[in-house]
Amino acid sequence: MSETDMSKYEKKIIVRNIRMEDIDEIMKLWKRCFPGMEPWKREQLESHIRIFQEGQFCVEYEDKIVGSCSSLIVNFDEYDDQHTWNTITDNGHITNHDPHGFNLYGIEVMVDPEYRRMKIGHRLYEARKELARQLNLQSIIIGGRIPNYYKYKDKMTPREYVAEVEKHSIYDPVLSFQLLEGFKIKRINSRYLPDDVASASFATLMEWNNIDYLPKSRRVYRASFPVRICAIQYMMKKIDSFEDFTKQIEYYVDVAADFGSDFAVFPEIFTTQLMSYLEEKRPDRAVRRLAEYTDQYIELFTELAVRYNVNIIGGSHFVEEDGDIYNVGYLFRRDGTIETQTKLHVTPNERKWWGIAEGNEINVFDTDCGKIAIQICYDIEFPELARIAVDNGANIIFVPFCTDDRQGYLRVRYCAQARAIENQVYTCIAGTVGNLTHVENMDIQYAQSGIFSPSDFGFARDGIVGECDANVDTVVVGDVDLEKLRRHRNSGSVRQLRDRRRDLYRIEFNESN
Repeated sequence: MSETDMSKYEKKIIVRNIRMEDIDEIMKLWKRCFPGMEPWKREQLESHIRIFQEGQFCVEYEDKIVGSCSSLIVNFDEYDDQHTWNTITDNGHITNHDPHGFNLYGIEVMVDPEYRRMKIGHRLYEARKELARQLNLQSIIIGGRIPNYYKYKDKMTPREYVAEVEKHSIYDPVLSFQLLEGFKIKRINSRYLPDDVASASFATLMEWNNIDYLPKSRRVYRASFPVRICAIQYMMKKIDSFEDFTKQIEYYVDVAADFGSDFAVFPEIFTTQLMSYLEEKRPDRAVRRLAEYTDQYIELFTELAVRYNVNIIGGSHFVEEDGDIYNVGYLFRRDGTIETQTKLHVTPNERKWWGIAEGNEINVFDTDCGKIAIQICYDIEFPELARIAVDNGANIIFVPFCTDDRQGYLRVRYCAQARAIENQVYTCIAGTVGNLTHVENMDIQYAQSGIFSPSDFGFARDGIVGECDANVDTVVVGDVDLEKLRRHRNSGSVRQLRDRRRDLYRIEFNESN
């Protein structure tokens, strides 16, 4: 008996996470599902994938996307009972997503009209439920449309309509389905979706409780989440060996550890101090000789971060790759792991004297004290970079810098304080002082290192957590509160992250570089 080729009869249906290349197809799907309602914008869907890809699902049938859903995680108790869709989603961009929250909030489900009655919606809801179990979330909350209400709005109130649907006296394609999926009605919200004419802008707030939820001690509301930062104002002076350099570095790390710091922050290109004994007069050659110390530099800081149990922002160091020299910032975590951020904008001075090449990646790093970014000196003067970093979750931006005069220093400082206000984020600048009399282009330094906060009630006066005296060999230690920052983003006097006019402008990062 010959075997039948079964593959020609197969029709594959797949539930998976949404990817960037799916966006065009999903935008077309929306128009088929919700004609007359404002569709997704590309930047909104890109934001969903970038911030919380695990919560974005689609159903693929015979290589075509026939359904999708989006969600984020929130602490639902922190939102108003009569919140709107725009409020709970940050105008559709989910930048308010809280990975430490308790509730998965579903913000959209759509199924291609041609593929209904294939359990597409059920598959998407099951994917959400499984995600809630995997992430150990208390519940799933949704704001559900009541699209058949327009037929009855002259005869009954939304509450009466919902009651009739619950009794199966009226069929509503959304509410009836959600009730069958095990969701319970909590209340009815008015003005939830202003452009939802069929529902008269009303929505049913519904919840599915995860019976497998297990409370964990780490998942509690925090009164505060303090993070201690030690910014090191590093004295540049002549040394005679790498051992001299090591002693000076270890001294500062020891000071940071004695204060119980979570981060010790060194300045930009402070390793040029090694040039003071290299006896190379030509700057372009000296910088390449300095790059030969990269392995020793990395080994030193990795060992110190682990031994002193402090995350170290290792300033920056000149690194040679494929014949080019880059200005590279380092994060040395106290667990021994390492990350890098290359300087993206090179100053005319760096090009002239050292021939420094530009980097192309904007990174945000996970740490045991939340997400952080490193923006080296000149980079903080380009506001787009800080906005991208914060949109990707950064709560602190560290700015190692090196300036030789007050004007240059003030550019870095004013921009760091502006970024803190614009993005409701903490910033920290750490610079070099002193002089290297025998090193070309590094002869004098000017700095006043500091730690900055947003400017609002509850934060430090003048937005200054702490600052050093100018041009002295010292450190500044200050505490920043990530929980206070999170709450401020939701309820501050001003909310720059939420109030952006995304309908007028947006920032795009060219990921093809």
